Amino acid sequence: MEEYIRKLIQLVEYERAEEINKMKWELEHLTGEQREKKGRAILNLKPKVIGEEFGMYLVKFGRNKLIETEIGIGDEVIISKGEPTKSDLKGVIVEKGARYIVASIDNLLPKNFKNVRIDLYASDVTYKRQIENLKNLSENGKKVLEFLLKNKKLVDEGFEKFEPFDKSLNDSQVKAISKSLANSSFFLIHGPFGTGKTRTLVEYIIQEVKKGKRLLVTADSNMAVDNLVERLSEKIPHVRIGHPSRISKKLQNSTLAFKIENHKRYTKLESLKKEFKQLIDKREKFQKPIPKWKRGLTDEQILKFAEKDASIRGVPVRIIKDMAQWIKLNRKIDEIKNKMKTVEEEIAKDIITNSSVVFSTNSSAFLEILNDLTFDVAVVDEATQATIPSVLIPLSKSKKFVLAGDHKQLPPTILSEKAKELSTTLFEKLIEKYPFKSEILKIQYRMNEKLMEFPNKEFYNGKLISGVGNITLKDLGFKGIEGITDFKNVLVFIDTFKKDNKYEKKRKDSTSYYNDLEAEIIKNIINDFIKLGAKKDWIGIITPYDDQVDLLKSFDVGVEVNTVDGFQGREKEIIIISFVRSNKKGQIGFLTDLRRLNVSLTRVKRKLICIGDSSTLKNYPVYQKFIEYVKSKGTYIIL
Repeated sequence: MEEYIRKLIQLVEYERAEEINKMKWELEHLTGEQREKKGRAILNLKPKVIGEEFGMYLVKFGRNKLIETEIGIGDEVIISKGEPTKSDLKGVIVEKGARYIVASIDNLLPKNFKNVRIDLYASDVTYKRQIENLKNLSENGKKVLEFLLKNKKLVDEGFEKFEPFDKSLNDSQVKAISKSLANSSFFLIHGPFGTGKTRTLVEYIIQEVKKGKRLLVTADSNMAVDNLVERLSEKIPHVRIGHPSRISKKLQNSTLAFKIENHKRYTKLESLKKEFKQLIDKREKFQKPIPKWKRGLTDEQILKFAEKDASIRGVPVRIIKDMAQWIKLNRKIDEIKNKMKTVEEEIAKDIITNSSVVFSTNSSAFLEILNDLTFDVAVVDEATQATIPSVLIPLSKSKKFVLAGDHKQLPPTILSEKAKELSTTLFEKLIEKYPFKSEILKIQYRMNEKLMEFPNKEFYNGKLISGVGNITLKDLGFKGIEGITDFKNVLVFIDTFKKDNKYEKKRKDSTSYYNDLEAEIIKNIINDFIKLGAKKDWIGIITPYDDQVDLLKSFDVGVEVNTVDGFQGREKEIIIISFVRSNKKGQIGFLTDLRRLNVSLTRVKRKLICIGDSSTLKNYPVYQKFIEYVKSKGTYIIL
């Protein structure tokens, strides 16, 4: 076990170094314009303070030009006058609009900040927490690793009967909850696309709270945590831990910061804060002991000479006395600061102790406020998108755990080649080793049954059942016309193999690919749909390659365009997939990871249109099978 822990620490170090080096390299070698094009910077912004929240300043950065960026709510950013490597001003994004972005920052910006640049910042706090947790792994954490490293003789612990609060749960959801309740060590809820994984977790959490259990509920992303908080906030005593700026605005009442401000002991904290501010203002009137005036004197010496009204080392008495006043006030300020910290910690502990459920990200579960706390159960959502060091943080704090996810979809994104092993998750390893400790949710409520059939057979052994049947665009009042837009043609594959201009291209400075022909076809299809009355927010375009995303965005078609990774966990009425790869060697690169295909095919509800070159794709059996499936069950078009 010690060896395995050391190995995990090394893998996290590799990943941490890779992320930081990548960010540093980009900041030093790419221009602001190039970073903006990649979606990792926003230039030419004007700042304006719009308020204060939880002791932070809210600053709105706006411009006339539209802001298209990867920088999202909850991201940490560097704020600079054009040179991010020379700035130590950092903030967290709390709001985003078409031509503005709002950041929460500790200190006000200098007055001469006019033409502002914002850059996405890779913080290594998460990695540091993972390493620290691994170095001091609790007995609960070690128990988790024993399940992995040893062949534990675990048994199927059967079912526990319960009375559901949610009367519309289906049989497979009830079974998963029942088995999760019965298990004393761990349980895995396998929730494929559209099967109501979150709904199942919500019911499970309510049932454990009903039994008097205390739970720590986490996920790797703030969005997934907030999704659970939103559904449970009215039903259970709870608190949401984490930076208030990273938490959804509509859930502010659930945050620890909000609950502290509304606690019965907050008046005590408020009066300390008032005193603290007054002392700070008072201290400003006196000379700070800077090297120019201290001249090697200690604080004690300054106080002593001030009492004697004596000058020393050429420092005037007036300055000596001024510095002495500053030192005395500073000591009072430190004293008040410590008192504030103690009172705030006591209030926070009281709130957490009286909460049946504590919500946080995996990383925030490491916060000092949760030190020395043990929970009856840790529930981790999105467990198949989190690395083992990440999930070990919440799991180290509980006697039992429940993981929910889908290992047939994309794993965690790992940047370092040396750390690739981290992409195999705890969920994946445990479900393989102890399949009886898992339950699959079987009824799928997202996709048209014909669209579901192929991924169901290929990735889920045909276990899924359609809960929605033959849903089409006609249900939304859209009929289309004969051909691609016809509502009856729910599954379409447009084959480019006969076209001379079908081939992929690559930019000089890029590792990505793009395909002009496929992009042009997509632009025309979208225009047709919109002319016929389809709403833009019904449509999503998925493509595996960043450069194809950029090309499609440059057409300004007005619909969402993203990579496969960017669309994970999302859904649209109409999905258009551009496979991009078309070459004489028949190579498809990372499309060989079939989880990418599974995610792409399962984002859709009512109509799926795929565009690709079968002469390249058919070299891989699953793609060949998919094309054959479209030929037999859908609409196959040769250009």
